[in-house]
Amino acid sequence: MSASPSALASEERSDDGSKALGAESLAPQHTRIMGRGSYFLAWFGGCVSIGTFAMGSSVVGTLNLLQATLAIAIGCFVIGIALAINGAAGYKYGIPFMVQARSAFGFTGTRLPGLVRAVPAVVWYGFQSWIGAGALNMVSATLFGFDNLIFYFITFQFLQIGLSVMGFQGIKWLENIGSAFILASLMYMFYATVQRYGDELSASLLTMEGSWGMPFWGATMLFLGIYSTMMLNVSDYSREHKKGTAQSLLTTIYAMSILPCTLFMGLIGYMVSQATGTADPIQVFANAVDNTPLLMTTLLFIAFAQVTTNVLNNVVPPTYVLMDVFKIKFSVATVIVGLLAFATFPWKLVQPGSAAGLQLFVQTYSAFLGPIFAILVVDYYVIRRRTLDINKLYDANGPYQGVNLAAFIATAVGIVAALSFSAISWYASLIPAGVTYYLLMKYWAPCQRFSQ
Repeated sequence: MSASPSALASEERSDDGSKALGAESLAPQHTRIMGRGSYFLAWFGGCVSIGTFAMGSSVVGTLNLLQATLAIAIGCFVIGIALAINGAAGYKYGIPFMVQARSAFGFTGTRLPGLVRAVPAVVWYGFQSWIGAGALNMVSATLFGFDNLIFYFITFQFLQIGLSVMGFQGIKWLENIGSAFILASLMYMFYATVQRYGDELSASLLTMEGSWGMPFWGATMLFLGIYSTMMLNVSDYSREHKKGTAQSLLTTIYAMSILPCTLFMGLIGYMVSQATGTADPIQVFANAVDNTPLLMTTLLFIAFAQVTTNVLNNVVPPTYVLMDVFKIKFSVATVIVGLLAFATFPWKLVQPGSAAGLQLFVQTYSAFLGPIFAILVVDYYVIRRRTLDINKLYDANGPYQGVNLAAFIATAVGIVAALSFSAISWYASLIPAGVTYYLLMKYWAPCQRFSQ
């Protein structure tokens, strides 16, 4: 016999007014721990996605330097707007993504958006852990003569698992402290790249005609696509931000925290790949820096950056999914997610041809993430008019029980549209998915109970 709706809601929403390390739950967040500055730095430190190097490499030969720079900037500002829009429910009500999705997909149906969000996170977790381990291994081999990448990968992964268990209190301080070091490192890497390859690059990258058509807009989506996962579960983070920040300011915080790192990393990958044909980030650093002490320092910074990115962006989302589906504690779920990252075989993703493979990976998962994003936005702003009934969201036997077929059908429609225009899959999916969801919710009888 199941518990009553009120008992379920009360149990999941219990809060003692404080928040200890690792004390994370799916309950509405009453204790907000991040102010504006802290929230900005968390996003800044958490957005050092090494995949951005590969995305920069993947547009070599298609865009010139100006086009690549604008593509990155446009992608980042679209990200900022999308994060502010979809994060509004979490910010207002303190609910995580898996709870937010219940009104649109149903209690059972949330497993679809949860799975779609979790899989890319685990893959990126493994990929970035391998990159971080490679940086540590290069430092070790150069300074101490000890060269064992597998050892460093396993050790590095368990270090991240240990940090992840601390939850948002640990994440807050890790991101805030690490942000300045990360920015300094990336600025230096950009400077070193220009100094070393500037002459040969100026002749090709600036004079190359490039394209302002579909390849350009496809490039904006590639840099956007790296963060399209976070657009989906942004409520997991916005629920930690203290109230009192207008949506316009939140948009600015998101966009301006993501832009610097994405711009530096994308252009470094772009320029070095153009000059050397190298897409592996570790080899990029080795090629760009002649001074051994500076190279060692840079590699250590990059290894640290993988930690800040993984614990924020690639641990929290699948952890909350496991907590929701299997009803397990946060600490246990973070350990499971960390172990799953081993199974992604990340060493396969840093092969010489990996840039093209990662480009396809981003385009493909963006085709699934875009429709779900559109459905959540339409559900919150159009169907609910920014008003949620929290009790119903925590009542497994209430109107949101089961699966909302409207969301599943709309997701399928959006995926078809996205795959039909794979270069801009995320963009292409939004209107078909959003309109389909609205029409089904408005006029299809089987979905009426989800409109409550």
